Amino acid sequence: MGNKKSGHTKRVAIIGSQGVPPQYGGFETLVDNIVRQRDPETVEYTVFCSKPDMKTDLSHYKGCRLRYINLHAHGVMSVPYDILSMIHAAKGYDAILVLGVSGCTFLPIFKLLTRAKIIVNIDGLEHKRDKWESMAKRFLKLSLDTCIRWADEIVSDNKGIQDYVKENYHRNARLIAYGGDHVLRNINTKRQQAILDFYNLEAMNYDLSICRIEPENNCHLTLEAYKDTERSIVIIGNWNHSDYSRELYTQYIRYPNIHMLSPIYDLDILYAVRNNSRYYVHGHRAGGTNPSLVEAMFFGKPILAFDVIYNRETTQNEAYYYTDSASLRELMLQDDLDGTNTTETARHEYIWKTIARQYEALY
Repeated sequence: MGNKKSGHTKRVAIIGSQGVPPQYGGFETLVDNIVRQRDPETVEYTVFCSKPDMKTDLSHYKGCRLRYINLHAHGVMSVPYDILSMIHAAKGYDAILVLGVSGCTFLPIFKLLTRAKIIVNIDGLEHKRDKWESMAKRFLKLSLDTCIRWADEIVSDNKGIQDYVKENYHRNARLIAYGGDHVLRNINTKRQQAILDFYNLEAMNYDLSICRIEPENNCHLTLEAYKDTERSIVIIGNWNHSDYSRELYTQYIRYPNIHMLSPIYDLDILYAVRNNSRYYVHGHRAGGTNPSLVEAMFFGKPILAFDVIYNRETTQNEAYYYTDSASLRELMLQDDLDGTNTTETARHEYIWKTIARQYEALY
């Protein structure tokens, strides 16, 4: 009886991502994969997309309908973008999945306009991120407060965030992880070697980190740990993103063992770079489950992660943890670390097909 379909196919709007096909970003990858893995007898998706941010103007994608909002989806514009998306989604849907809390100050009014079930994935604790000014932090905290009071369901992708919601708001959030198995590709050895040659990399002779170049991702700690050592590291990110990133690039590009690459979005190239690395370094100290960490866990590499609750929960305490550049250096100089347990965790916890079913059960 437990597998019997109940009722009609649910019509669900997804709000808060830049859109699909995904160009970058965790929410975009989430949308792409739950749409790809959906049960068509259970759910029919409409994804709201940012017209100025998207390179395509498709009407449909992988069986879901696309609707466009003529606003950017990032930065301060994410607030009106989310709110306008909500207004357009007020009628005709059984459920609305909102990704992030940017527009959630609108929820008390929106609840008067729609009968749809409102589900919000709160992502990380945006109001605690260093990149925001104090006024933005206050607004984001208000958005989170409003979201947790007014949403019908709260989704967290990390137990650390789930515990925060329980302790601070006395409300239960649904724990639904972020997937990572989309990074596994069928790339032959010859093609992988060609990719390594292009980037002047030697297999198993470099460590890897993929992140936004921001203070809360501790890029400075990583660079400081690796400089003047025999270990090489490849850090992939936007080095022209901010004063912080540009200063780091200027300061550390002179070290021959430090490779500072621009963002790579091609999954085949990323597969080769990840698959042939020695260790993976994850410096994030804010947010919930970071997509780059989950994705790295599928490659069997030892993971060196900054020691915060979110990273320990994601890796289920099976990684190696550091607190500063000195403790990171101590770890990365070792040759006998093991990554098999984190990969077993990934294969059990972070599969998109399972995650798609968990979202569908909420609608």
